[in-house]
Amino acid sequence: MPDFITLPDLALRSMGGSVVAASDESFAEKESLIRPGRPGFQTETFGSKGQVYDGWETRRRRSPGHDWAVVRLGVPGVIRGVVVDTAWFKGNYPPHASVEAAAVEGHPAPDELAAAEWTEIVPRSELKGDAEHRFAVTAPGRFTHVRLNIFPDGGVARLRVHGEARPDLSMWDGLGLDLAALANGGLVTACSDEFYSAPNNVIAPGLARHQAEGWETARRRDGGNDWLVIRLAGRGVIRLAEIDTTNLLFNAPGAVALTGLDGDREVELLPRTRLQPDTPHRFRLGHHDPVTHVRVDIYPDGGLARVRLHGHLAAAGSW
Repeated sequence: MPDFITLPDLALRSMGGSVVAASDESFAEKESLIRPGRPGFQTETFGSKGQVYDGWETRRRRSPGHDWAVVRLGVPGVIRGVVVDTAWFKGNYPPHASVEAAAVEGHPAPDELAAAEWTEIVPRSELKGDAEHRFAVTAPGRFTHVRLNIFPDGGVARLRVHGEARPDLSMWDGLGLDLAALANGGLVTACSDEFYSAPNNVIAPGLARHQAEGWETARRRDGGNDWLVIRLAGRGVIRLAEIDTTNLLFNAPGAVALTGLDGDREVELLPRTRLQPDTPHRFRLGHHDPVTHVRVDIYPDGGLARVRLHGHLAAAGSW
C-alpha cells in the first residue's frame, strides 16, 4: 500500500472540501465524489434518472470533449497521492482519467477557476470498472483546488486527494489556535499502534460520532503503553490541552501524559493524569518554551476521540 494512503484526504467533505463545478451531473450528483466512507450500492433502486449510484455520473456524451469536476480542497496542501475509485460503476465507468491541480487564493468563483493556471499531477491514465486506482503524485508546491477529468464520460464513485495540509496561518497572527488540528497543518508522524482506527482521526475537524472516528489501539499485553506523536502546525506554546474520550465507554485509557518535543529537548506539558471514559477533559498547562511536536502517551492502551492543543505560534506563519 502506498505511503500516501495514510495521509489525510484534503478533499474530504468533513474536512471542508466542496465540488464547486462540473461539466455535467445528469445521472448522479457531483457532491458524492468527496463523501466520507466507502461507496454504497443497492440493486434495482431506480429513480427518475435511472439506477441510483453513490457517486458522480455524467450523461453519455454525443459531442467532442470530455467531462470534468472541480474540487476545492477543504485544506490547501502538498498533494502526495490521488485515488480515483470507480466502485459499482461496471458498465458505465470512464476508460481514462487525469487530474490537475491549481493554487488560487481567496474565494474564487468557478469562472475564475476555469481561467487559472492548472498543473497536471496525474497524467491521462487507464481506468477499470468497479476498482480503486491509486496514483502517487510528485508535483511540488501547495495547491488549493483539483480538477478531475474523465474521458469521455461516465461515473466515478470517489475522489481522494491525500497530502499534507499547508493552510495560510497568517490570519492567526496574534491570536490563539489549535496547534494540533489537521486543518491548521498538524499531522501525526508516529504511532505505537493503530489496530482499530487511524491516529490522524484524533486531530480531525469536528466531534467523533462513534468509536471508529477516533484512534483506538489493540489490547496491550506486554506491560508497556501506547503513544502517538503530533507534529504541530508550527513551533508554538501550548496553553490548553483537550483530551476527549467521548464514545470510548469500556476502552478508554486509564491515564494520559503529554510531552513537548523541540529537537533533542523534552518538556513535560502534562504529567500522567487520570482519564474518565466517554468524557471531554480540559487541562490548563503551565508556562514553557515553544515546542514543535507533542507526544501523547496513553496508559496502558485504548482509544481517544480527539486531541486539541490550543496555544500560540512562536513566529508568524507555519512550516
